Amino acid sequence: MKRAFVLLVLAAAVLTVVIDRTLTPLAPLRAAGSAVYGTLENAIGALTRSVGGEQRVRLLERENAQLRADLLAARQRPAPAARGVAAHVVGFGQGRRVTIDAGTGAGVVRDVTVLNADGLVGKVTWAGPATATVSLITDAGSSVGARMAGSGELGLVTGVPGEGSLRLSLFDPNAPVKVGDRVVTLGSAGGRPYVAGVAIGTVSAIERVPGAATRTALVRPAARLSALDLVSVVVPDPGR
Repeated sequence: MKRAFVLLVLAAAVLTVVIDRTLTPLAPLRAAGSAVYGTLENAIGALTRSVGGEQRVRLLERENAQLRADLLAARQRPAPAARGVAAHVVGFGQGRRVTIDAGTGAGVVRDVTVLNADGLVGKVTWAGPATATVSLITDAGSSVGARMAGSGELGLVTGVPGEGSLRLSLFDPNAPVKVGDRVVTLGSAGGRPYVAGVAIGTVSAIERVPGAATRTALVRPAARLSALDLVSVVVPDPGR
């Protein structure tokens, strides 16, 4: 049975050669095969280049995130000895916390600012050798000193439990505020835990409470905290 199969294969090979040389050349078939193979090869090459390109893009994004934090630290007055560390969010936890892939090995410590390209994310509340935990500004226990970008009025921004939003309490109960006003960080002493001038969000609604000692409003966070990826951490830099 096996011998018959081998003979059949050999006969088919001989017939193919004969047809190719005497009757109908198989060049068109070879060309078609070459085109298919070439297309496949090009597709594989493009995929390889795409993967390499994606890696380069991610590298550039990390460098950009680090530079963003560096520039922000340099604008502080008085300027603290600080630098930027780029990190990716690698886990979401309960209580409005996330895990990033940078820790003490990269200089990340507790009580430092975390932000992204859009605005304030939160602060580091725990740091291990290779990872760190970030408490988001929407956490119920979060409080951030704030300033109205236009009027300069001062206040405090706290997390609203279960809503993913923020509440702004202005110290002056008669302070002017309207929907769409921008809110930025006031800044902490020494830039920790929060550096100054980072976008917190925009006013989305005014809360009217007669006789209240403060003026309050709801604020929509500038950063999309439910879709975090690349972040910047402003860390102390003893070398500067």
